[in-house]
Amino acid sequence: MAGQDDPVQREIHQDWANREYIEVITSSIKKIADFLNSFDMSCRSRLATLNEKLTALERRIEYIEARVTKGETLT
Repeated sequence: MAGQDDPVQREIHQDWANREYIEVITSSIKKIADFLNSFDMSCRSRLATLNEKLTALERRIEYIEARVTKGETLT
């Protein structure tokens, strides 16, 4: 009977080792996904801020160009 328990015991230990390995991999994938989602949100926020600044600069340039075209002084 002891001979039959040995392979079963090994199989059980191997199963637990596999489950622990899968858990580590799953946890790592979740951490990577969380990081990528956070990075995405950060980039989107920064790009939105940059877009607002560029839009303001474009409007200012258009205003200055219009004044220069009319021959007005900028002072």
